[in-house]
Amino acid sequence: MMIDWYVPVGDELVAGVDEVGRGPLCGAVVTAAVILDPLRPIEGLNDSKKLTAARREALFPIIQERALAWCIARAEVEEIDQLNILHATMLAMQRAVAGLSVRPDRVLIDGNRCPALPMPSEPVIKGDSRVPAIAAASILAKVSRDREMQELELLYPGYGIAQHKGYPTPVHLSALRELGATAIHRRSFSPVRDALASVAVDSDLGVDQAEAGRIRRHAVNTSL
Repeated sequence: MMIDWYVPVGDELVAGVDEVGRGPLCGAVVTAAVILDPLRPIEGLNDSKKLTAARREALFPIIQERALAWCIARAEVEEIDQLNILHATMLAMQRAVAGLSVRPDRVLIDGNRCPALPMPSEPVIKGDSRVPAIAAASILAKVSRDREMQELELLYPGYGIAQHKGYPTPVHLSALRELGATAIHRRSFSPVRDALASVAVDSDLGVDQAEAGRIRRHAVNTSL
């Protein structure tokens, strides 16, 4: 399928920016900014969600090698809880643009709003499937965060993080209820708050966390 790409006019340096990880219950929100080199086109760019994991991994080093400039940035869990996820995402986007080794003339942001930047910028709805630089940014951000989720799976086993990447799947929600929240969980998200409140109640009643998990599993099983 041919994609109707937006192509910059003339010598304008356009940076594309995208994020990954606004919806998950744990982990950082990761952003990337990319300025592509028109003399070194990259075949196969597309919205990262429409590509297989293998294809994203293959494109990751190609984008880094051929782009005029790129930067991967983030906002940590603590910043998400302090600022809220929207403002933390805007902060991470600002960091990605600021980290570019080449200053862009204009910045195109995937979505419907832009962070405050020192150069002209505009949002592009579904930009990751319309603007090549945004597509490239979406791939860098997605691969970077997915790799981190694989590592966090080893540190926090039992939650299925490598599979669901922190999103509120039934497996993740069940693990939260049984195991409680970890240091990488976002306290400002309601399922995490609920899990923390449940642990607090168990603590007040003098029930340790392992026993509390057994009780909750029993309650779930007997209600089915």
